[in-house]
Amino acid sequence: MLPNLSPVRHEERNYSKSYITVTKKFWISHAFALIWTAFSIYLSVPWLDSLSSVVPWIAALLIIGGIAYIPGYMNAFLLSSLLLDRQPKYKNERPADRVTVLIAAYNEEKGIFNTLRYVAGQDYSSRLKVIVIDNDSTDSTTEEVLRAKEELRLDIQLLKEKRKGKFHALNKGLRHVRTPYLITLDADTLLHPSAIRYMVARLQSSPDDVCAVAGSMLVRNSRESIWTRIQEWEYFLGIASVKRLQGLYQGTLVAQGAFSLYKTSYIREIQGWPDAIGEDIVLTWRLLGKGWKVYFEPLAAAFTDTPVTLRQLIRQRSRWARGMIEGLKEIKPWKQPQIYTKYLTGINFVMPYLDVVYTFFWIPGLILALFGIFWIVGPMTLFVLPLTLVSYGLLYRYQKRYVFENLQLHIRKNKLGFLLYILFYQMIMSPVSVLGYMQELFQLKRVWK
Repeated sequence: MLPNLSPVRHEERNYSKSYITVTKKFWISHAFALIWTAFSIYLSVPWLDSLSSVVPWIAALLIIGGIAYIPGYMNAFLLSSLLLDRQPKYKNERPADRVTVLIAAYNEEKGIFNTLRYVAGQDYSSRLKVIVIDNDSTDSTTEEVLRAKEELRLDIQLLKEKRKGKFHALNKGLRHVRTPYLITLDADTLLHPSAIRYMVARLQSSPDDVCAVAGSMLVRNSRESIWTRIQEWEYFLGIASVKRLQGLYQGTLVAQGAFSLYKTSYIREIQGWPDAIGEDIVLTWRLLGKGWKVYFEPLAAAFTDTPVTLRQLIRQRSRWARGMIEGLKEIKPWKQPQIYTKYLTGINFVMPYLDVVYTFFWIPGLILALFGIFWIVGPMTLFVLPLTLVSYGLLYRYQKRYVFENLQLHIRKNKLGFLLYILFYQMIMSPVSVLGYMQELFQLKRVWK
């Protein structure tokens, strides 16, 4: 999926005139998910009886619940929500409000110039201000930024921050922001030419209590290794589907630091980015905790480099899992002011349980199944798969027609990556997430990159 430097020719699609409120969508989706779960429980009674002959009944229920009941319920809720989702039209596709782009950079000499070149190529109506914060780099990051300032038609301000930590760098940049909106952008992320325009257009088309908009992240380096090939589908289908679900219910749980738009005054009101390994997660949850809303804009596309090796992937995803726990420790789901965010953060609250069950029961159960022992993994576990495939099929169609066609992008052929993503990826991600939970439990040293 390569960035296209052609401006967007956005096609308006004619949706049905009937309107279903967000609240109705929420409860309709819940009803479908509960019916599906009840049906699953009914069919699984023999499986529960069989497993409870090996372990206590309550243990059997917890194992099957983590493997089938809750994942099935979540997939059913996701599927029905995606079917009901309709992206609202923009009030103005050509906003011109002033925007500052914050880029925290640590040893980014290889990519920072290219990132700034794509910022300079935006079709935004107003001139952009860019603040690059060099977070004590030991390479030629500063020289590359100064070269961009000289060669590109871009208003660049370079700052230095000696204290290690992305939150330190972003907070220093925040003190120099003089515009109503600010964007955080990773130093290795390339923007589609219309990304900022669509991001600001979505925020300006939203209610006043919307404080941030998360952009749509896609994989740029998907041909570098088998791991990037798998992550291409994770970003294109998995992460995008979760973002759409959360955006529909006005509570996108992570306005990711890689590319998101914020109202500057709201960030200042919560005193900037927190001292956390998942600073963007905790920041977003603080915003939601104030009763504000966070949206998602699928047309605001950005292309990022994902981990190339398994070791790099493990470090990144364990850091994400740890950041989620940091957010849960600070703001409990039941303390969120809105029902949608209570529910969405509540899903995150049960994720450690699901990852633990998957790691310590499903994976060993799969090994037993290979020898004909179906105590844990058997035919019933495949019952979740149809909903997963249908939801991915719907999202693929949406991504292709609404996002990629409008952005004049092409989906790369990557059948092997898709197969590995569907069948094996979770076997790696759940143990890695458990590792992240343990790192936070024992307060091990934080590592930014």
